[in-house]
Amino acid sequence: MNVFSGLRVGALAAALLLAGCSDSNNSNPPPPPPPVETASVRFIHASPDAPNVNVEGAASTLVEDLAYKEASAFLTVDAGTANVRVDGIVPGGVATVIGPVDLTLDADTAYSVIAVGELAAIDALVLAEPITPVAAGSVRAQVVHGAPNAPAVDVFVTAPGADLAQEAALGSFAFGEDLGPVTVPAADYQIRVTLPGDPTSVVFDSGTVTLPSGGDLLVVAVQNTGPGSAPISLVVADGTGGFELLDASTPAAVRVIHASPDAPNVDVIVNDDTANPVLSGVPYPAFSGYLALPPATYNFKVTPENNPGLVVINADLELEAGELYSVYATDVLSAITPLVLVDDIRPVATEAKVRILHLAPGAGLVDIYVTAPGADIGVADPTIAGFEFGAETGYLSLGAGSYDVTVTAAGTKTVAIGPATLALENGGVYTVAARDAAGGGAPFGVILLDDFNP
Repeated sequence: MNVFSGLRVGALAAALLLAGCSDSNNSNPPPPPPPVETASVRFIHASPDAPNVNVEGAASTLVEDLAYKEASAFLTVDAGTANVRVDGIVPGGVATVIGPVDLTLDADTAYSVIAVGELAAIDALVLAEPITPVAAGSVRAQVVHGAPNAPAVDVFVTAPGADLAQEAALGSFAFGEDLGPVTVPAADYQIRVTLPGDPTSVVFDSGTVTLPSGGDLLVVAVQNTGPGSAPISLVVADGTGGFELLDASTPAAVRVIHASPDAPNVDVIVNDDTANPVLSGVPYPAFSGYLALPPATYNFKVTPENNPGLVVINADLELEAGELYSVYATDVLSAITPLVLVDDIRPVATEAKVRILHLAPGAGLVDIYVTAPGADIGVADPTIAGFEFGAETGYLSLGAGSYDVTVTAAGTKTVAIGPATLALENGGVYTVAARDAAGGGAPFGVILLDDFNP
């Protein structure tokens, strides 16, 4: 064997040795795990008398504090079986109102879970659609009847101003049913809802609405709990959340409360129409009912009765459709000022909603106690400490029952008002305003509004 042959044999042996070492130290890696299959799910609160809710999964909270007429964004979850329950937020804690239930979630599918019906009969309506893109220039929409007290209806989606007598309905449905989904060109449309078979009996009219290119919309008809004669409004869920679409004729509503203790009877004048006050001769401490007004900006003037030249309050108020407002004339006449609050009179079946206002200029800084009837406030901490004149609590959630409301000078147990015993019912809405005596100062009293009204 010549030297070159020896070199070749040595090289071959070395290569085999190296190959053997490589095989022993670098085994093939394990195959990657299969991709996790996912689905999408969102939640819509359409129960008109239910409290805000939390949606709980098996291991975590999926959606927190979802209010009536709100829709969550789509959540990406693992496909398979998901255990879900809906907890109502009630005074002192939570109470399960739906479930727990097992939802079977298929991959690449979008699920909409809608809480429908009044609380006593609340249920989950589940809709499922494959996740597919919407073509450019088009919009996809599905409509659900989620208003428990509204009748079966026909739904028309037309060009704005179209004659319904010449149009075919998208379909007819009753509570708990749905129509679609349908895909239409992105454009301006008018959504109208009528009684079955009668296109002249329009019970909801959206006016002109723009359906955007690429939109994938779920439209839920829900019970109207605000002002106006339309029995429903529409919650439009677009995958990122939702918004409310009101009937085009939905008004705002305003009431006026005379809470200035030394002011005379007053007139309320809108937009300088002094010949026709909207309210005349309102005495202290009276209040009006709600007055419906088209949404706009209005000038409100308060004058002594039959004396329009002496304006004691002059305020511009922007009133939005679907909102309710209380306008309080507060403080003594020399410093009289308006206090404007937005009201929420939707009844909630699990609680009484109570709002407390400090409108007694003679009382100064106060503490407020809300206790069981007959309880000794001497051993209790204030429910609200350091409550200033002109302040309000917002709506407090209380369980049904009787409560004593006592007002003291701040930091003391010296009673200025009360104890006033209030009997509250679940589903009730109550407003309590502390006030001076007529003319100002003590003895102090209260103005009781909303469900305290006779």
